[in-house]
Parts: sequence; structure tokens; C-alpha cells
Amino acid sequence: MSISGNQMELREEDIRKHYAAAAALLEGFDHTPRIAKPQAEGKTPERSAGIGTRRRFRSTTPGLVTRSTARPEGVHLIARIEAADEEDPLTSPLQATLQHALRRALAISLAMGEAYADVSGLGELKRANLAGSLDAARKGEFTELLAAEALVSAHVFANAVAFLLAPHGSEAQAEVGEAEELLTDNAPLALHGALWELDQKLALYGTDDAHLIAAAAAYAEQLLEKAALRAQNAGRLEAFTSAAWRVEADDLTISGFDAAAKAKSTTLTMTFKKPHEVVGNHIAKYQALRLSKMLMAYDFDRRLNPFAEMGGFIFTFMGDGKPGTGKTTLIQMMAGLMHDYCQNAGYAFRYQNFGIDNIDSYQGKSGQNAKSFIQNVIDPGVIGFGTIDDIDQIAGKRGDRQSSAGQQEVTAVFMEAFAGANTVVRGNCTFGMFSNYPENVDDALRQRAGARFLVDGPQTREDYIDILTLLMGKNHAIPLGEHDLYGAQEIRKAVARSFEAYNRPQEPGLAEVFGRVQDQLGELDDLAKLGTYLKAIQAADERFTGRAIKNITDAVKVRAMDFELPDEWMENPELFLFKDYETKSAMIAELRVPVTVDMVVQEINRYADSEFRYADKSDEVAIENMVRDFGRQEEAKRRYLEGQG
Repeated sequence: MSISGNQMELREEDIRKHYAAAAALLEGFDHTPRIAKPQAEGKTPERSAGIGTRRRFRSTTPGLVTRSTARPEGVHLIARIEAADEEDPLTSPLQATLQHALRRALAISLAMGEAYADVSGLGELKRANLAGSLDAARKGEFTELLAAEALVSAHVFANAVAFLLAPHGSEAQAEVGEAEELLTDNAPLALHGALWELDQKLALYGTDDAHLIAAAAAYAEQLLEKAALRAQNAGRLEAFTSAAWRVEADDLTISGFDAAAKAKSTTLTMTFKKPHEVVGNHIAKYQALRLSKMLMAYDFDRRLNPFAEMGGFIFTFMGDGKPGTGKTTLIQMMAGLMHDYCQNAGYAFRYQNFGIDNIDSYQGKSGQNAKSFIQNVIDPGVIGFGTIDDIDQIAGKRGDRQSSAGQQEVTAVFMEAFAGANTVVRGNCTFGMFSNYPENVDDALRQRAGARFLVDGPQTREDYIDILTLLMGKNHAIPLGEHDLYGAQEIRKAVARSFEAYNRPQEPGLAEVFGRVQDQLGELDDLAKLGTYLKAIQAADERFTGRAIKNITDAVKVRAMDFELPDEWMENPELFLFKDYETKSAMIAELRVPVTVDMVVQEINRYADSEFRYADKSDEVAIENMVRDFGRQEEAKRRYLEGQG
């Protein structure tokens, strides 16, 4: 077993020596279910012809009456897999793939259990127990270590199955329910229980080859989750969780009870847009361009991005604006840039959108869909971009009676994922939330958006000439006239003008607060005055909390990184992308600019403007709805009285 840093290697010879035992488990064994109830008949052949079935014996001995007396059922997974297509006597490629994946996963699990026993001291206790010399004082420790090994073996088996089957999945889905037969007496029993339950799921849901793979993968995910939850309250697991274990042949890294994911790209079928095709939206476009390049600084060996470590990385952002102002175009531009950069560097890129079709009427399914979406995007083996378009329709406000249970589940998952206790920002992915009506998004979820992109579309005369020319295409002979085509879309100049506009607030409510504080204190040129301004904003809007200050300071750090990584670094990966982590950090540090008071004031005004804009819209909409309701009541009363008269 070789060791590299905090990563330990499971050697191939240590895995392959368990192939015979793994194959024997797939051939067949007997198991008496202790927790789950059988739902499908076993494949156990009749052992003695002519002996009829008898009623189950029920013990009358005190203490044994609650013990399961179910007869052991034969588990023959190879036969179960091959029976999926009874018309074809030959094993299909997908059936063979599943068999090989299960054998490989079992061998990895057995090797991992053996390695855990070596580093935890369990192996020594096993030998003492076998020899009958186990000290009575250590029996409690022995039992705890056996339970820990069982959890490790079950989780690693499920982890490896899910990982190895990931490239072979299809559109077929299987709702297999939760994993129940997770037994933690010892590792062999844990694997017996898992394989017995997998056999049950394949019998019920593996109706063809595609559904065989889907059912096996779905059960592996359920077992993963169950084992990880059980591990939260289990002891003696430090020897397993304190290091990452590497299976080089499969490119599999086992990192505690985290699920490993296959680093594969998604196939994008969207229309990409070039930056000049996004007219207006200067700040949003500029930040999207920089964020796309920031993501590419991610170091796959260190699994960290220098921007995330130094500050200035945008993990979550919200784009809001009126319908038709260019939110979809911005998504297309950003995804296209990342896709091209990743293709050039040979990185896996994964884009996924969470839409309204992911809200399910089945209880708990919407939350599962949201978790799956998050896990796919944050996979540390890929560069990820996740979008939630029309988030006001997808994530419900807490306490809103009109929100479905599925929408409430999604809100809870997103809040935990974006700024929860277990959130780890590695800098390999970003999430964008987009809405025409951000005032309808739950306040706490909206505040988890670290950056705000105001998507306001074309604004100036030049913007409108540019967008007209762009959309007209080339199938005409109309002259352009006196105009510098796309000159107004030159980002650096446009962004400078846009930022300067926030030297004073745009929203009337915030402008009043700003003017009052400035009259009292004069120019806001030190931290004490800036803090006083922040307190005045909080007095005007109680939702302006500590999280808002964090988002503002993060935005200021982004401004300190107010530079664009050179295009040559993206075009020629050897110049930057393929450098080691320390070199990349040093190259980025050289480009940093100092933070100024103007930057802080502008970012306070930008963020607070958005919150005041949301609050004003929300209040105005509520007032309009109440006025409309009162009008309806008056009209109904008038008609009722006329009918009575």
C-alpha cells in the first residue's frame, strides 16, 4: 500500500486476490432477512424432492420469541441478472457489464475492509478472538470496530457500484425505495444483506437490460445515503475517514463517506452566444466572463481554486431583470465560454439546469432531484455550471400556502447546499439563479446568492442599434449609417461607466438613506462611516443582515481581482492551466489590485439597491393584489344587493 500525502493507494493485487470470493458471492449464498421484508421470490432450487413446505416454527422460549425465524433464501445474482431477458439464452453486453461491476465493487469493498482492519487495529483483535485469547476488557472495542468495518464495507461497495455503472446509464429510471437491510454486525453480513436486497430490487425493477443498470445504480445510491447517515453516529471510523483511498485502475477516489462521481462531461445541445452578441448587461456580462475564466484556474490535484482560497470567487449569483432582457442569452454565453475553455484544456465540463419539471408530486422526490442536481454540479472531478431558471417558480417561500411541498423541499435543499454547515467551496463550479420576479424568492435563499447580476438589457441608443443589426442578420442591403458597430459593447469601458453609476444609489428608498448619512458624516471615506451607513440601511430594511455584509465584502474581493485572465492563458493551457497550484496562485496574486473606498461604496450600493428593489416590488405587488381583492368584494356586494332588490 503506497501513501502519497493524505491519499493511500489500494493496490491492484490486493483487490484482485478477492475476485474468487466476490464471484462466489455472486454465484449464490443463503441469507435470512432481518430488517427488510422479501418482496420477490428467491431463486433457491429445491434441495430435496417430495418434502413439502411446513409452517414456520415459532419459539416459545422467553427472549427468543422476537427473533426472526424466516427461512434463509438463496441469493443467486448472476442467475437473476441473466433472467432479465428470458428470450435470449446468451448473456448480453449490459448484463456482463453489471456482473463485472458487481464483482469489481465487491473486491474493492473486501480489500478496503482488509485495509481498514490493518490500520485500525481490528485485524489484531480478530486474530486474538480466533485464537480465543481476546481480553474481555477489549470486547466492547472489538464490537465497535466490527460495526465500523461493516459500515465501511457497505458504503465502499455501494460507492464503487454507483461509480462503475455511471457511464452505462440511460434514460431508464427505477424508483427502488430506500435501502433497509443494512446490517452492521460485521462486514460479511453487511455485504450479504446488501446483495440480498439488491437481488430483490433487480427482481422487481430489472425488467430489461436498461432497467437492470438503472435499478442497480438506484439501489447503490440509496445504500450510499443510508450508510453515510448511519456513520454520522458511529465511532471508530477515523482510520477510514482521515485519508482518501485511491483505486488507480478505475480512477476511483474513496474519500470517507462522500459519494465518488465519474468525471464525465455532459453533452450540450444549446446554442452558444459570443460576448458581443449579448447587448447591454455590461456588469453582468463582465462578471460572467471573468467567472468563466476563474473556474478554469481550478487545480484538479489539489482540488481547490486559488480564487476560492484568496477570496473573490463567485459560488452563487442571482441574475434578475424584466422579461426579454437577456437572461437566457447570458446563460448561453457563459456555458459556451466554459465549454470551449474546457475542450481546449481537456477538462470534463458539466452543465445542468434545474427546471420546473424536476418538481414532483411524489413526497420527497423533489428534494432528491435537487440533491442529485447539486451533487452532479459540485463533483470535484469536473468544471461545473448549474443554473436554476425562473427560481421564483421552482423554490417556494417558506410559509407560503400556495407553494407545494415539492417546492418547499427544493428551497430547503438549496439553502443547505449554497450556505449550509457542510458547504465546501472548492472553486470548480458555480450556481446561477435567474428570475423575472426575485421578490417572490424566499428571502433567506435569495441572500445566499453571493453576487447580483442586474440583467437590464440594452439601455443606450448604441445598444439598440447594435441589437437591431445583430437580429436583422445579413440577408438585407440596408446600410448601417453613422455608427461604430458593437463599439458600445467594449466591456472594459462599459463596465467602468456602469460601476461609476453606483457611486450613488439608484433606488429612491436607498438614495434617501444615503443622502441622510452623507449629510451627517460627510464623505464616506473610512470604515467607521461605512459601518454607520450599513447600520442605517439595516434600520430601513431589517432583512439587511450579517449575510448581506458578507456578500458585499465578497463582492469587494471580486473587485480586488478586477482583472481578466489573459485569453492566451485559456488558448494555450501550458501557460497557466497546467501549472502547479502554487505557481497559479503566484501568477494570480501578481495581478491583484488594491481595494479602494469607491469600490466598497459601489458594492454596498449595488447590493442594497437590489434588496430595496425586491422589497419595493414585493410590497407594491402585495398592495395591488389587495386593492384588486377589495374591488372584487365591492363589485360582488353591489351585484348581490341588486339581485336582492
